[in-house]
Amino acid sequence: MTEWFTQGPYGVRFEWGLAGAAALASSSSCLVIVDVLSFTTAVTVAVEAGMKVFPYAWRDETAAEFARQNQAQLAAGRRAASADSPWSLSPAALRRAPFTPRLVLPSPNGSAISSAAASGPATVIAACLRNARAAGSWLTGRSLGTPDQPATVIAAGERWPDGSLRPALEDLLGAGAVIAAMHGQGSGPLSPEAEAARACYEATGDLARAVSDCASGRELAEAGFADDVVIATEVNSCAVTPVLTGQAFTATS
Repeated sequence: MTEWFTQGPYGVRFEWGLAGAAALASSSSCLVIVDVLSFTTAVTVAVEAGMKVFPYAWRDETAAEFARQNQAQLAAGRRAASADSPWSLSPAALRRAPFTPRLVLPSPNGSAISSAAASGPATVIAACLRNARAAGSWLTGRSLGTPDQPATVIAAGERWPDGSLRPALEDLLGAGAVIAAMHGQGSGPLSPEAEAARACYEATGDLARAVSDCASGRELAEAGFADDVVIATEVNSCAVTPVLTGQAFTATS
């Protein structure tokens, strides 16, 4: 792929969705996956508690077999969580659920992107508003986000009913928060795409209101998961960076 689409020679880059991650993976030393509502937020909650989180694209029979092979619990759908299977994509549910050492956490956005990227050459980390500063420090501390070792921040986005990408404000803000943290610690230069994401984050005065009032936040709240939106806006409350090691995200600091 030509350099202008991979955003070379910039050190910090920004793209959207599964196709964006696939396009920039081979030219990136690290992919930073951002899915604020709710995959990467859920991952931070889980790894803070000591869990290993296995990403998987879909919750189906193959996911159940994947969980068995990895001696892991398979997370239920948000609305399907129960006393027998209390783990789900809901960060609030994960906080309430009993500890399990290994969890398969499917989602069609952040988890699908992470799972696809696992077999590629780039290091993969999970980031969100909760751990943006920690992720930025982790990246810059390893000299990632430079022209020699570029880091690409991927806003997962959501999906329209036809399956196409719906760019989502919460992921743009989460990506911008990570990029701002990296840039503040010397990473760069930023591609124009990354600079625009950073500017959007820095121009948003009330992050909690923006995330709760955007389309995705309102959808979750009206479905009864307002607590997930609250957890997603615990800005910089998390000091760990989940790194995809083998097939699972584990906590590093």
